[in-house]
Amino acid sequence: MDYPKEIGGLRWRKTSSLKPINVGEANARKERGEEEEEELLSPAARLFHEPNFNVYIIAILGCKTRIDPDLAEAVGVFRIHHSLGDGVSLTSLLLACTRQIADPDALPTIPTPRKKKEEGLLAGFWRAVVAVWTAAVLMWNTAVDVAAFLLTAIWVEDTKTPLKGPHGVEFLPRRFVWKSMSLDDFKLVKNAMNAKSLMYVNAGGSENDGEQNNSLPAGSIRLRSTLLVNVRPGPGIQAMADMMEKDTEVKWGNWIGFILLPFTIGIRDDPLDYVRQAKAVVDRKKRSLEALFTFSIAEFVLKLFGTRRSNALSHRIITRTTLCFTNLVGPLEEIGYYGHPLAFLAPSSFNQPHMTVVLSVDESTIPDPHQLCDDIVHSLELIKNAVISSHGLSQS
Repeated sequence: MDYPKEIGGLRWRKTSSLKPINVGEANARKERGEEEEEELLSPAARLFHEPNFNVYIIAILGCKTRIDPDLAEAVGVFRIHHSLGDGVSLTSLLLACTRQIADPDALPTIPTPRKKKEEGLLAGFWRAVVAVWTAAVLMWNTAVDVAAFLLTAIWVEDTKTPLKGPHGVEFLPRRFVWKSMSLDDFKLVKNAMNAKSLMYVNAGGSENDGEQNNSLPAGSIRLRSTLLVNVRPGPGIQAMADMMEKDTEVKWGNWIGFILLPFTIGIRDDPLDYVRQAKAVVDRKKRSLEALFTFSIAEFVLKLFGTRRSNALSHRIITRTTLCFTNLVGPLEEIGYYGHPLAFLAPSSFNQPHMTVVLSVDESTIPDPHQLCDDIVHSLELIKNAVISSHGLSQS
Protein backbone atom coordinates (compact mmCIF):
# COMPACT_ATOMS: atom_id res chain seq x y z
CA MET A 1 0.00 0.00 0.00
CA ASP A 2 1.36 3.43 -0.97
CA TYR A 3 0.78 6.81 0.55
CA PRO A 4 -0.12 9.60 -1.92
CA LYS A 5 2.86 11.67 -2.99
CA GLU A 6 1.43 14.83 -1.47
CA ILE A 7 1.78 13.41 2.06
CA GLY A 8 5.33 12.19 1.79
CA GLY A 9 5.39 9.35 -0.74
CA LEU A 10 5.93 6.70 1.94
CA ARG A 11 5.47 3.11 0.90
CA TRP A 12 4.43 -0.01 2.82
CA ARG A 13 6.95 -2.83 2.79
CA LYS A 14 5.87 -6.45 2.72
CA THR A 15 6.75 -8.28 5.94
CA SER A 16 5.97 -11.64 7.45
CA SER A 17 2.44 -11.49 8.82
CA LEU A 18 2.92 -14.45 11.15
CA LYS A 19 5.91 -14.57 13.45
CA PRO A 20 5.94 -16.17 16.91
CA ILE A 21 6.87 -13.96 19.84
CA ASN A 22 8.57 -15.39 22.90
CA VAL A 23 6.93 -14.20 26.10
CA GLY A 24 9.18 -16.20 28.37
CA GLU A 25 9.38 -13.33 30.84
CA ALA A 26 5.61 -13.48 31.22
CA ASN A 27 5.79 -17.19 31.98
CA ALA A 28 8.53 -16.56 34.53
CA ARG A 29 6.37 -14.00 36.27
CA LYS A 30 3.50 -16.46 36.31
CA GLU A 31 5.69 -19.10 37.95
CA ARG A 32 6.58 -16.58 40.66
CA GLY A 33 2.89 -16.14 41.38
CA GLU A 34 2.49 -12.78 39.65
CA GLU A 35 -0.54 -13.68 37.61
CA GLU A 36 -2.04 -10.25 37.22
CA GLU A 37 -3.00 -9.61 33.63
CA GLU A 38 -1.14 -6.30 33.42
CA GLU A 39 2.07 -8.03 34.54
CA LEU A 40 1.68 -10.35 31.59
CA LEU A 41 0.88 -7.54 29.20
CA SER A 42 3.97 -5.54 30.10
CA PRO A 43 6.58 -7.92 28.59
CA ALA A 44 4.54 -8.03 25.39
CA ALA A 45 4.35 -4.24 25.46
CA ARG A 46 8.15 -4.07 25.44
CA LEU A 47 8.14 -6.04 22.21
CA PHE A 48 5.94 -3.38 20.65
CA HIS A 49 9.01 -1.16 20.34
CA GLU A 50 10.84 -3.67 18.16
CA PRO A 51 11.51 -2.11 14.72
CA ASN A 52 10.49 -5.28 12.88
CA PHE A 53 7.01 -5.15 14.42
CA ASN A 54 6.07 -1.61 13.43
CA VAL A 55 2.64 -2.12 11.84
CA TYR A 56 0.63 -4.48 14.02
CA ILE A 57 1.06 -7.17 16.64
CA ILE A 58 -1.53 -9.61 17.91
CA ALA A 59 -0.43 -11.48 21.03
CA ILE A 60 -2.44 -14.25 22.69
CA LEU A 61 -1.43 -14.89 26.29
CA GLY A 62 -2.76 -18.25 27.45
CA CYS A 63 -3.37 -17.44 31.08
CA LYS A 64 -6.24 -16.57 33.39
CA THR A 65 -6.67 -13.14 34.92
CA ARG A 66 -6.98 -12.19 38.55
CA ILE A 67 -10.04 -10.05 37.91
CA ASP A 68 -11.98 -13.29 38.14
CA PRO A 69 -10.31 -16.72 37.71
CA ASP A 70 -13.44 -17.95 35.94
CA LEU A 71 -13.83 -14.82 33.85
CA ALA A 72 -11.25 -15.23 31.09
CA GLU A 73 -9.23 -18.21 29.91
CA ALA A 74 -6.75 -16.10 27.94
CA VAL A 75 -5.84 -12.50 27.19
CA GLY A 76 -5.41 -11.13 23.67
CA VAL A 77 -3.42 -7.98 22.96
CA PHE A 78 -3.90 -5.97 19.76
CA ARG A 79 -1.17 -3.46 18.99
CA ILE A 80 -1.89 -1.57 15.75
CA HIS A 81 0.14 1.30 14.31
CA HIS A 82 -1.57 4.68 14.21
CA SER A 83 -0.93 4.93 10.48
CA LEU A 84 -3.66 2.32 9.95
CA GLY A 85 -6.27 4.47 11.69
CA ASP A 86 -7.17 6.19 14.94
CA GLY A 87 -8.38 4.47 18.07
CA VAL A 88 -12.06 5.05 17.32
CA SER A 89 -11.96 3.49 13.86
CA LEU A 90 -9.77 0.55 14.91
CA THR A 91 -11.77 -0.20 18.05
CA SER A 92 -15.05 0.12 16.18
CA LEU A 93 -13.80 -2.15 13.41
CA LEU A 94 -12.77 -4.73 16.02
CA LEU A 95 -16.22 -4.50 17.59
CA ALA A 96 -17.72 -4.88 14.12
CA CYS A 97 -16.06 -8.31 14.00
CA THR A 98 -17.94 -9.36 17.14
CA ARG A 99 -21.52 -10.51 17.51
CA GLN A 100 -24.05 -10.66 20.32
CA ILE A 101 -24.00 -13.86 22.37
CA ALA A 102 -27.81 -13.97 22.43
CA ASP A 103 -28.08 -13.31 18.68
CA PRO A 104 -24.99 -14.49 16.74
CA ASP A 105 -26.13 -12.66 13.60
CA ALA A 106 -26.55 -9.25 15.27
CA LEU A 107 -23.90 -6.58 15.75
CA PRO A 108 -23.37 -5.16 19.25
CA THR A 109 -25.38 -2.10 20.21
CA ILE A 110 -23.56 1.05 21.27
CA PRO A 111 -25.52 3.64 23.28
CA THR A 112 -25.95 6.92 21.43
CA PRO A 113 -26.59 10.36 22.95
CA ARG A 114 -30.23 11.28 23.22
CA LYS A 115 -31.41 14.12 21.05
CA LYS A 116 -32.26 17.22 23.02
CA LYS A 117 -35.89 18.23 23.01
CA GLU A 118 -36.37 21.89 22.24
CA GLU A 119 -38.76 23.14 24.86
CA GLY A 120 -39.88 26.67 25.60
CA LEU A 121 -38.25 28.21 22.53
CA LEU A 122 -38.03 31.96 22.46
CA ALA A 123 -39.72 33.68 19.54
CA GLY A 124 -38.85 36.53 17.24
CA PHE A 125 -36.42 39.16 18.48
CA TRP A 126 -35.22 37.39 21.63
CA ARG A 127 -34.44 34.20 19.73
CA ALA A 128 -32.24 36.23 17.37
CA VAL A 129 -30.50 37.89 20.34
CA VAL A 130 -29.76 34.52 21.93
CA ALA A 131 -28.48 33.15 18.61
CA VAL A 132 -26.13 36.13 18.11
CA TRP A 133 -24.86 35.89 21.69
CA THR A 134 -24.29 32.13 21.38
CA ALA A 135 -22.40 32.61 18.11
CA ALA A 136 -20.24 35.34 19.66
CA VAL A 137 -19.38 33.16 22.67
CA LEU A 138 -18.63 30.23 20.37
CA MET A 139 -16.30 32.31 18.20
CA TRP A 140 -14.50 33.82 21.21
CA ASN A 141 -14.00 30.49 22.97
CA THR A 142 -12.80 28.88 19.75
CA ALA A 143 -10.29 31.68 19.12
CA VAL A 144 -8.91 31.42 22.66
CA ASP A 145 -8.68 27.62 22.51
CA VAL A 146 -7.00 27.57 19.09
CA ALA A 147 -4.49 30.19 20.30
CA ALA A 148 -3.71 28.00 23.33
CA PHE A 149 -3.28 25.02 21.00
CA LEU A 150 -0.82 26.91 18.78
CA LEU A 151 1.12 28.26 21.77
CA THR A 152 1.41 24.73 23.15
CA ALA A 153 2.69 23.50 19.79
CA ILE A 154 5.32 26.27 19.78
CA TRP A 155 6.63 26.56 23.34
CA VAL A 156 4.13 26.34 26.24
CA GLU A 157 4.65 23.21 28.33
CA ASP A 158 3.16 21.81 31.52
CA THR A 159 4.99 22.01 34.83
CA LYS A 160 7.33 19.14 35.64
CA THR A 161 5.47 17.03 38.20
CA PRO A 162 5.72 13.37 39.28
CA LEU A 163 2.91 12.61 36.81
CA LYS A 164 4.72 14.06 33.79
CA GLY A 165 7.16 11.79 32.00
CA PRO A 166 10.67 12.90 30.98
CA HIS A 167 11.81 13.66 27.45
CA GLY A 168 11.73 10.52 25.30
CA VAL A 169 9.19 8.76 27.52
CA GLU A 170 7.31 7.58 24.42
CA PHE A 171 10.20 5.22 23.61
CA LEU A 172 10.31 3.57 27.04
CA PRO A 173 8.48 0.34 28.03
CA ARG A 174 4.95 0.79 29.32
CA ARG A 175 3.03 -0.83 32.13
CA PHE A 176 -0.68 -1.39 31.52
CA VAL A 177 -3.01 -1.45 34.52
CA TRP A 178 -6.76 -1.11 34.80
CA LYS A 179 -9.55 -1.14 37.31
CA SER A 180 -13.32 -1.41 37.04
CA MET A 181 -15.44 1.09 38.97
CA SER A 182 -19.17 1.09 39.49
CA LEU A 183 -21.02 3.05 36.84
CA ASP A 184 -23.83 3.56 39.37
CA ASP A 185 -21.43 5.61 41.52
CA PHE A 186 -20.65 7.84 38.56
CA LYS A 187 -24.35 8.24 37.79
CA LEU A 188 -25.04 9.10 41.43
CA VAL A 189 -22.54 11.96 41.32
CA LYS A 190 -23.64 13.05 37.83
CA ASN A 191 -27.31 13.27 38.76
CA ALA A 192 -26.65 14.96 42.10
CA MET A 193 -24.46 17.60 40.44
CA ASN A 194 -26.96 18.08 37.60
CA ALA A 195 -24.23 17.21 35.11
CA LYS A 196 -24.80 16.03 31.57
CA SER A 197 -21.66 13.94 31.16
CA LEU A 198 -19.55 11.51 33.16
CA MET A 199 -16.51 13.46 31.99
CA TYR A 200 -17.06 15.91 34.86
CA VAL A 201 -16.63 13.13 37.40
CA ASN A 202 -13.59 11.77 35.58
CA ALA A 203 -11.97 15.19 35.45
CA GLY A 204 -12.88 15.97 39.05
CA GLY A 205 -11.35 12.73 40.27
CA SER A 206 -8.21 13.43 38.23
CA GLU A 207 -7.87 16.88 39.82
CA ASN A 208 -8.15 15.35 43.28
CA ASP A 209 -5.53 12.74 42.41
CA GLY A 210 -3.20 15.34 40.91
CA GLU A 211 -3.37 17.42 44.07
CA GLN A 212 -2.51 14.42 46.25
CA ASN A 213 0.55 13.40 44.24
CA ASN A 214 2.68 16.55 44.02
CA SER A 215 4.61 18.67 46.49
CA LEU A 216 4.89 21.86 44.42
CA PRO A 217 2.97 25.03 45.31
CA ALA A 218 -0.53 24.56 43.92
CA GLY A 219 -0.71 27.99 42.29
CA SER A 220 2.47 27.43 40.26
CA ILE A 221 1.42 24.16 38.60
CA ARG A 222 0.23 24.04 35.00
CA LEU A 223 -1.38 20.64 34.46
CA ARG A 224 -3.42 19.83 31.37
CA SER A 225 -4.90 16.80 29.69
CA THR A 226 -5.10 16.26 25.95
CA LEU A 227 -8.54 14.94 25.06
CA LEU A 228 -8.68 13.01 21.79
CA VAL A 229 -12.05 13.62 20.12
CA ASN A 230 -13.64 11.72 17.25
CA VAL A 231 -14.82 14.26 14.65
CA ARG A 232 -16.63 11.81 12.37
CA PRO A 233 -20.33 12.48 11.77
CA GLY A 234 -21.41 8.85 12.32
CA PRO A 235 -20.08 7.08 15.45
CA GLY A 236 -22.08 3.83 15.24
CA ILE A 237 -20.56 0.38 14.81
CA GLN A 238 -22.60 -0.37 11.69
CA ALA A 239 -21.31 2.80 10.04
CA MET A 240 -17.75 1.84 10.99
CA ALA A 241 -18.25 -1.67 9.62
CA ASP A 242 -19.39 -0.22 6.29
CA MET A 243 -16.71 2.48 6.09
CA MET A 244 -14.77 0.60 3.41
CA GLU A 245 -17.69 1.05 1.01
CA LYS A 246 -17.59 3.91 -1.47
CA ASP A 247 -19.42 7.16 -0.75
CA THR A 248 -19.88 6.25 2.90
CA GLU A 249 -20.42 9.07 5.39
CA VAL A 250 -17.87 7.68 7.83
CA LYS A 251 -14.23 7.94 6.78
CA TRP A 252 -11.36 5.62 7.66
CA GLY A 253 -8.08 6.95 8.99
CA ASN A 254 -7.11 9.45 11.66
CA TRP A 255 -10.11 11.73 12.18
CA ILE A 256 -9.39 13.08 15.64
CA GLY A 257 -9.23 16.57 17.05
CA PHE A 258 -7.50 17.81 20.19
CA ILE A 259 -8.99 19.53 23.23
CA LEU A 260 -6.63 20.87 25.89
CA LEU A 261 -8.35 20.54 29.26
CA PRO A 262 -6.68 22.49 32.10
CA PHE A 263 -6.84 21.27 35.69
CA THR A 264 -6.90 23.61 38.67
CA ILE A 265 -4.64 22.16 41.35
CA GLY A 266 -5.52 23.18 44.89
CA ILE A 267 -6.62 21.99 48.31
CA ARG A 268 -10.40 21.57 48.63
CA ASP A 269 -12.28 20.90 51.86
CA ASP A 270 -15.28 19.64 49.90
CA PRO A 271 -14.45 16.87 47.36
CA LEU A 272 -17.40 18.04 45.26
CA ASP A 273 -15.54 21.29 44.55
CA TYR A 274 -13.30 19.28 42.22
CA VAL A 275 -16.35 18.19 40.25
CA ARG A 276 -17.82 21.72 40.21
CA GLN A 277 -14.55 23.14 38.90
CA ALA A 278 -14.27 20.43 36.26
CA LYS A 279 -17.90 20.95 35.24
CA ALA A 280 -17.31 24.66 34.69
CA VAL A 281 -14.25 23.98 32.52
CA VAL A 282 -15.90 21.24 30.44
CA ASP A 283 -19.09 23.30 29.98
CA ARG A 284 -16.98 26.12 28.58
CA LYS A 285 -15.12 23.69 26.29
CA LYS A 286 -18.47 22.49 24.92
CA ARG A 287 -19.12 26.05 23.74
CA SER A 288 -16.09 25.87 21.46
CA LEU A 289 -15.14 24.35 18.11
CA GLU A 290 -11.64 23.55 19.33
CA ALA A 291 -11.74 19.89 18.22
CA LEU A 292 -12.81 20.71 14.65
CA PHE A 293 -10.30 23.54 14.26
CA THR A 294 -7.36 21.58 15.68
CA PHE A 295 -8.24 18.69 13.36
CA SER A 296 -8.29 21.14 10.44
CA ILE A 297 -4.91 22.54 11.49
CA ALA A 298 -3.43 19.04 11.61
CA GLU A 299 -4.91 18.24 8.18
CA PHE A 300 -3.48 21.49 6.77
CA VAL A 301 -0.01 20.70 8.10
CA LEU A 302 -0.26 17.16 6.73
CA LYS A 303 -1.16 18.25 3.21
CA LEU A 304 1.23 21.20 3.08
CA PHE A 305 4.33 19.82 4.82
CA GLY A 306 3.86 16.03 4.82
CA THR A 307 3.64 13.32 7.45
CA ARG A 308 6.81 14.20 9.37
CA ARG A 309 5.65 17.72 10.21
CA SER A 310 2.17 16.47 11.00
CA ASN A 311 3.56 13.80 13.32
CA ALA A 312 5.79 16.42 14.95
CA LEU A 313 2.74 18.60 15.64
CA SER A 314 0.84 15.77 17.32
CA HIS A 315 3.97 14.75 19.22
CA ARG A 316 4.47 18.27 20.55
CA ILE A 317 0.89 18.60 21.76
CA ILE A 318 0.87 15.26 23.56
CA THR A 319 4.36 15.54 25.10
CA ARG A 320 3.88 19.15 26.27
CA THR A 321 0.80 18.19 28.28
CA THR A 322 0.75 15.89 31.29
CA LEU A 323 -2.09 13.48 30.53
CA CYS A 324 -3.75 12.01 27.47
CA PHE A 325 -7.36 11.18 28.16
CA THR A 326 -10.23 9.57 26.29
CA ASN A 327 -13.27 7.50 27.25
CA LEU A 328 -15.28 4.88 25.41
CA VAL A 329 -18.55 3.20 26.23
CA GLY A 330 -18.84 -0.46 25.39
CA PRO A 331 -21.67 -2.53 23.89
CA LEU A 332 -24.90 -3.06 25.80
CA GLU A 333 -24.91 -6.82 25.28
CA GLU A 334 -22.49 -9.63 26.02
CA ILE A 335 -20.46 -10.21 22.88
CA GLY A 336 -18.33 -12.92 21.31
CA TYR A 337 -15.48 -13.01 18.81
CA TYR A 338 -15.87 -15.78 16.23
CA GLY A 339 -17.78 -17.92 18.70
CA HIS A 340 -15.51 -17.19 21.68
CA PRO A 341 -17.27 -15.20 24.43
CA LEU A 342 -15.42 -12.03 25.44
CA ALA A 343 -15.18 -11.43 29.17
CA PHE A 344 -13.86 -7.88 28.93
CA LEU A 345 -12.46 -5.44 26.41
CA ALA A 346 -10.17 -2.62 27.43
CA PRO A 347 -10.26 0.31 26.95
CA SER A 348 -13.81 -0.28 25.76
CA SER A 349 -15.82 -2.50 28.07
CA PHE A 350 -19.24 -4.11 27.86
CA ASN A 351 -19.30 -5.30 31.47
CA GLN A 352 -21.70 -2.61 32.59
CA PRO A 353 -22.58 -1.34 35.16
CA HIS A 354 -18.85 -0.80 35.44
CA MET A 355 -16.43 1.61 33.84
CA THR A 356 -12.87 0.46 33.20
CA VAL A 357 -10.01 2.88 33.81
CA VAL A 358 -6.92 1.96 31.78
CA LEU A 359 -3.52 3.50 32.48
CA SER A 360 -0.47 3.22 30.24
CA VAL A 361 2.50 4.50 32.23
CA ASP A 362 6.26 4.73 32.04
CA GLU A 363 7.66 2.55 34.82
CA SER A 364 10.53 4.93 35.60
CA THR A 365 8.14 7.89 36.02
CA ILE A 366 5.37 6.07 37.91
CA PRO A 367 6.95 3.01 39.56
CA ASP A 368 3.70 2.00 41.28
CA PRO A 369 0.86 2.33 38.75
CA HIS A 370 -1.41 0.24 40.98
CA GLN A 371 -1.25 2.98 43.62
CA LEU A 372 -2.22 5.56 41.00
CA CYS A 373 -5.18 3.41 39.98
CA ASP A 374 -6.18 3.05 43.64
CA ASP A 375 -5.93 6.83 44.09
CA ILE A 376 -8.33 7.39 41.19
CA VAL A 377 -10.80 4.91 42.68
CA HIS A 378 -10.39 6.52 46.11
CA SER A 379 -11.11 9.95 44.59
CA LEU A 380 -14.41 8.65 43.26
CA GLU A 381 -15.25 7.22 46.69
CA LEU A 382 -14.58 10.60 48.33
CA ILE A 383 -16.76 12.40 45.79
CA LYS A 384 -19.55 9.82 46.08
CA ASN A 385 -19.53 9.96 49.89
CA ALA A 386 -19.67 13.76 49.76
CA VAL A 387 -22.73 13.57 47.49
CA ILE A 388 -24.44 11.10 49.82
CA SER A 389 -23.79 13.18 52.93
CA SER A 390 -24.69 16.55 51.38
CA HIS A 391 -27.89 15.34 49.69
CA GLY A 392 -29.07 12.98 52.42
CA LEU A 393 -28.94 9.94 50.14
CA SER A 394 -28.58 6.31 51.15
CA GLN A 395 -25.68 4.06 50.18
CA SER A 396 -28.02 1.88 48.10
